[in-house]
Amino acid sequence: MEYRVLGKSGLLVSELCLGAMTFGKEVNEADSTKMIHRFLDQGGNFIDTADVYVGGESERIVGKAIKDRRSEVVLATKVRMRVGPHPNDFGYSRRRILEGVDQSLKRLNTDYIDLYQLHVWDNITPIEETIRTLDDLVSSGKVRYIGCSNFLAWQMMKALSYSDFHNLVRFISIQPQYSLLNREMDREVLPLCKEENVGVIPWAPIGGGFLTGKYSKGDVPKSGRLSNGVGESSWEYRSNEKNFKILQAVQEVTHEIDKTPAQVALNWLLNKEEITSPIFGASSLEQFEENMGSVGWKLSEEHWDNLDKVSKLPSEYPTRFLEKFRR
Repeated sequence: MEYRVLGKSGLLVSELCLGAMTFGKEVNEADSTKMIHRFLDQGGNFIDTADVYVGGESERIVGKAIKDRRSEVVLATKVRMRVGPHPNDFGYSRRRILEGVDQSLKRLNTDYIDLYQLHVWDNITPIEETIRTLDDLVSSGKVRYIGCSNFLAWQMMKALSYSDFHNLVRFISIQPQYSLLNREMDREVLPLCKEENVGVIPWAPIGGGFLTGKYSKGDVPKSGRLSNGVGESSWEYRSNEKNFKILQAVQEVTHEIDKTPAQVALNWLLNKEEITSPIFGASSLEQFEENMGSVGWKLSEEHWDNLDKVSKLPSEYPTRFLEKFRR
């Protein structure tokens, strides 16, 4: 396992991040704990969860599993989603963030959170209130660094600008959806991250399971995330001509190098310049070990370029047009 600097910080994280969204739901506590310990034993140090995952059960399981190995872990969690029935049980108000961080610390059984992330943009709370509250948390020692998740480019830039202008803590990372199937971030978010030195820790790196290779044209999955997902996590969204063309390209690579489709898809991300650490999840120990097999080797330049070409956005005109004016 290799380590990379996370954004504009001195924090080193493993090239893979273990996502804990399945812990306590698809994966029982015993197997979740085994995954965490195996991940740490194999050199991983970056674990991501959220207060809303399985009603807080994911945080509890992670906290219990790392209790005796806390110093080894870069622990990340998130706040924003509704966690109760009352009006102030969601969002980024000062009240909600301060309550949320204390609740997460209790479930995680720790004195501090390494990376505290804003889960989704909040249209209600002024970003000024949110950033100042996060700055107070860093000053207090409850939080070491802050990041965001699922922000658009203008939303992240608004937050970064406020932080910089007022000399307050700034995001060191963003957690967007990004994979061979979903490269919308190429348009604005990834160039912004490169310019502002913000780390990128993408979720759904194998397209919600689509790139595992277990799905075929005409098949409607009866189990797994794609069988009951909505929007971009639904089978209707994923099962289009371009995505099957990408899947075919991935499978052609697997036949040449004796790797699985999931390993190829993850390795492509691992070797993309703007990506810091893809977040992978697992619904079984076998799936966990397969995903861990994406490190320790590298796609050939030809294979990487072919996958890059087949998965690119339909038009990159805005980028090419603006490149003419760069000095």
